[in-house]
Amino acid sequence: MASFIIEGGHTLSGTITPQGAKNEALQVICATLLTSEPVTISNIPNIRDVNNLIQLLRDIGVKVTPSSTPNPAPSTLTFQADSLNLDYLQSDTFVKKCAELRGSVMMIGPLLARMGKAVIAKPGGDKIGRRRLDTHFLGFERLGAHFNPMPERGVYEISAPSSSSHLSSITPYHSTLRGSYMLLDEASVTGTANIIMAAVLARGTTTIYNAACEPYVQQLCHMLNGMGARISGIASNLLTIEGVNTLHGTTHRILPDMIEVGSFIGMAAMVGDGIRIKDVSLRNLGIIPNTFRRMGIKVREEGDDLFIPRMRHYEVQSFIDGSIMTLADAPWPGLTPDLLSVLITVATQARGSVLFHQKMFESRLFFVDKLIDMGAQIILCDPHRAVVVGHDRKLQLRGGRMSSPDIRAGIALLIAALSAKGVSRIDNIEQIDRGYENIEGRLNALGAQIQRMT
Repeated sequence: MASFIIEGGHTLSGTITPQGAKNEALQVICATLLTSEPVTISNIPNIRDVNNLIQLLRDIGVKVTPSSTPNPAPSTLTFQADSLNLDYLQSDTFVKKCAELRGSVMMIGPLLARMGKAVIAKPGGDKIGRRRLDTHFLGFERLGAHFNPMPERGVYEISAPSSSSHLSSITPYHSTLRGSYMLLDEASVTGTANIIMAAVLARGTTTIYNAACEPYVQQLCHMLNGMGARISGIASNLLTIEGVNTLHGTTHRILPDMIEVGSFIGMAAMVGDGIRIKDVSLRNLGIIPNTFRRMGIKVREEGDDLFIPRMRHYEVQSFIDGSIMTLADAPWPGLTPDLLSVLITVATQARGSVLFHQKMFESRLFFVDKLIDMGAQIILCDPHRAVVVGHDRKLQLRGGRMSSPDIRAGIALLIAALSAKGVSRIDNIEQIDRGYENIEGRLNALGAQIQRMT
């Protein structure tokens, strides 16, 4: 288990560029399974979760090669799923690897559509509470898929109608899924993406109401349309998908990671002495910049960059009636839950108080105990709500030893440690590596003092 040793109290300045979006990468890489032709994807983040998914695709026979375009970036890869290892797809080894990587759940839709069958194990990932997959499975069932429990293996097999005989070959198979109207029980991002990828090769028309419309889903839809799919209603919560027989290759560029952009805004507010965040794709950030502005942080838009000046003090706004500011997560275009951990950390040094309401996960706020140990004034009301009373920089957080429970809490604790007095140690940083590329190297280039210990 690796650790970070952080010497706090150093101010950071300079320019930093966000990596490609982790959540988008997991979706569009899985979508390459829908065609036998080459698909080239650029701006792929070099992070643990994405690299593990790419290796899983290699294991099942997908050819993954650097782009053949002139002067390709290291983050550009070409995927070609023209010869999948069908035996491996049914193996216990494949199921075990899928269970260790939550992103693997988005292979189910493409495999079901293209191969007629997929095996499902309970996926891994962050320990932040229940993350049910019902939305995925109910959507597949509306398309005509069937579930077969296999308790001896601890998995479910999902198959298209009368498709069992087709698993011996890729080329002649045509999806027997049928388009359908469905109203999703929740606007699940991964659920919507998975159903879309199954529906693009289904017969007839699929209508998805209460669909997630995050930029990640929009990007997936644009990429699939570039491959020959027929998806309309993109960026809304009502998608219409006209099924096609086959998809072809395409090229696609992944957006900058909005969660990393938000993390850098928070870091700049806490310990920055003027930080520019380059090429953020401002139109795809939604209310993220304004949420930080409500915390009193100056966020300047300069072209497609954001600049955060040194914030000696920042004061939390109140609502018009004078009541305490409340920040809550919500489906897009609401505030992404992935940034609440960072916002809580930033609030510890604000002037004023904030109530945070985390609606989606039961365990995501439990990391605040670590901030309290560092001297933060936080009241954890229940698993979903916390009140932060800001120090207004009159009381500096103190360094300590802690462990990263999940990706987003990990980066929040790293930001806290950068602002703290003394030396901090964060264990289990593999969690941070799952979502942030070479984070210590990039922050050290701005003036941080972070050492990786293995």
